[in-house]
Amino acid sequence: MTATPPKRPVKPTRPSVVEYLAEAIFSGRYQPGDFVPREIDLCEQFAINRSAVRSDLRQLVDVGIIARISGHGSKIRDYEEWNILDPSVTEWMTRYASPNPRIQREILAFRLDVEPYVAMTAARHAKALDLVAIEEALEGMNRHLHAESAEEKQRYSDHDVAFHVAIFKASHNIVWAQLSHILRPSIHLLVETSNDSTADPEASFERHRQVMEAIRARRPRDAFLAAREVLQGTAEALGIEPGNGTLGSWPEPA
Repeated sequence: MTATPPKRPVKPTRPSVVEYLAEAIFSGRYQPGDFVPREIDLCEQFAINRSAVRSDLRQLVDVGIIARISGHGSKIRDYEEWNILDPSVTEWMTRYASPNPRIQREILAFRLDVEPYVAMTAARHAKALDLVAIEEALEGMNRHLHAESAEEKQRYSDHDVAFHVAIFKASHNIVWAQLSHILRPSIHLLVETSNDSTADPEASFERHRQVMEAIRARRPRDAFLAAREVLQGTAEALGIEPGNGTLGSWPEPA
């Protein structure tokens, strides 16, 4: 009879300073220009050594969120300095940024500048399989339109995100198609929050349907305008102004 080898003890996971700080920064408790707690204070708070604290702070430095200032500590940089498309940053954004209207506003302004053009391009280049993906996502939204449970509401939001991602892919522009994967967490952040806040889910669904119909009918201008209406509805549901973008309006002939 073969003896069962003894199980190795599971090494306990140390407290994560980076997650603690990411939550504090993305939720808005710490603002650009603020200093985060000193290394020695974080060591005492989390009962870990200084090298572990420095390793976690380095993660925030590497994505542009904080700057180490010799003799002063670690200062949160302006939003413009953050590597907002880094996978770690978008993950933190998804989990922690909901209460922060400035971050929501910046994401919305970017989407309002970009997505109408993506929809316009999709109306020109979408293939049959692209249309199927867009329609399936819209049908999923329709099935869960009047969701009451948290699980059903999550499914509605998941289909909503899939709808937008499918349009990026339908553009058949390799940069925008790849960008959809990077943007997915930030899209999900706004979609989930706005769906919880909207006063008229039927109107929101109808705006999405108009985007699909314009793409299917190969009407670029209508697709552009319909996509803009979707995002303006998102801004209204969130109760925020999207900011001043340089794009986002239908290009007029020179």
